[in-house]
Amino acid sequence: MRLAALTGEKARGGAAAFGLGIVAAAGQAPLGLWPLALLGFAGLIALVLPAATPLRAAKLAWMGGAGYFGAALIWIVQPFLVDIARHGWMAPFALGLMAFGLALFWAVAGYAAARFTQRPGLRCAALVLMLTAAELARSYVLTGFPWALIGHLWIGTPVMQLAAVTGPHGLTLLALLAAALPVALRARGAVLALVLVAAAWGYGAWQLARPIPPREAAPVVRLLQPNAAQHLKWRDDLVPVFLRRQLTLTAEFSDPAPDLIVWPETAVPYLLGQAEPVLKMISDASGGRPAILGIQRRDGRRVFNALAAIGAGGAVTHVYDKYHLVPFGEYMPLSGLFARFGIFGLAAGESFGYAAGPGAQVLDLGALGRVLPLICYEAIFPQDLRAAPIRADWILQLTNDAWFGTFSGPYQHLAQARLRAVEQGLPVLRSANTGVSAVIDARGRVLRDLPLNTAGQLTAPVPPALPPTLYARFGDWPAGLVIIVALAALIYRRFSVSR
Repeated sequence: MRLAALTGEKARGGAAAFGLGIVAAAGQAPLGLWPLALLGFAGLIALVLPAATPLRAAKLAWMGGAGYFGAALIWIVQPFLVDIARHGWMAPFALGLMAFGLALFWAVAGYAAARFTQRPGLRCAALVLMLTAAELARSYVLTGFPWALIGHLWIGTPVMQLAAVTGPHGLTLLALLAAALPVALRARGAVLALVLVAAAWGYGAWQLARPIPPREAAPVVRLLQPNAAQHLKWRDDLVPVFLRRQLTLTAEFSDPAPDLIVWPETAVPYLLGQAEPVLKMISDASGGRPAILGIQRRDGRRVFNALAAIGAGGAVTHVYDKYHLVPFGEYMPLSGLFARFGIFGLAAGESFGYAAGPGAQVLDLGALGRVLPLICYEAIFPQDLRAAPIRADWILQLTNDAWFGTFSGPYQHLAQARLRAVEQGLPVLRSANTGVSAVIDARGRVLRDLPLNTAGQLTAPVPPALPPTLYARFGDWPAGLVIIVALAALIYRRFSVSR
């Protein structure tokens, strides 16, 4: 009887942790319910802290993480539904493996915090620091996956401006502190949490009120959004339809006229080496203006997800190859093994996938400025933007978010582009196949956008840049150092108390 009661209690605890994780995910786009998310994290922390053993704490943190990632990453089933007959069976396995796999980072954090000390206050502080460290680790481990970071709950609020100083992991630490303080210190902690959030909010509001010095003779860019649904995009009878649609959008009159035309990721339905007639058509439609196009290219046996800049007559002037590829989407780890079972990269057809480009680049487009190109998934990695050899004047993202469905994926991708703008102090312009295409200023504000699943074009000047931010200079090193120093202080405190 006692064993059954204990088993039932443990099961209820795991279910509660899973549910609180789902609540915590409400802070992610498109909901953006950050107060509810903080309550979810507070509940999860309160559940993990009194765990009788480190293993129990790890299990509760793991279940909380599984609920969080399962809800935040629900869009991940969408790519498997594009060709449902071939890949649909993988969708639930993909979501489950992703949710419970990423939650292992949180499980390690829960275990380490519980193993550290039995003292509630110190354990709470350790859990906050360990969870922040876990989020930092998953941004890098196995090529990294910093999607739906805890700190992303602040995107769209003035608090987001702190990312220019601390980066995304400083936002995570702030969120966890705001959630943990009421748990650890009750009413006094709730007051401290309110003061902390209010101070961060006030700093952000002050930053947003400061004008950005205007840019002289800002180039005007036209972003195309053809709205080609992924399951229709490559159909032989519809390829000409989507191509004509983009040519029409390219040629549309506007005042002011564009200085540059941008087509989204893989918008040109031919390989670069075979696309000369189409490139000439694009140049003619643009009136000879420069254009940047998402296109695939082949070099020997290797195929690249690329971006090409063309000038008058369709002459190629610059090429950039995507280098941070999507595992299981654009390439297959252990490709030979998976090929035996007929499993290939979702976006690359029946092949071992795309080859990776050489790395981050900045394209010098003359009067149009120096542009840092990003293709789709590359925009979620702040460390990759810092890897560019020189500082750009603006950031350009080409993406095909048709893979992500229509609920949360495209909006979370847009939210991360906004955060990249704040971190770098650079405007971001994004051309998305099905949306959301947008012009984002250097403080992460969306100045103009095209709604999801709408065909059209957006013509606007490039917003001005800010001076390099602290995060642009130093990246995640300061956040990592804060975690290390704080953990060292906790260790000192633990052993000094135990003497």
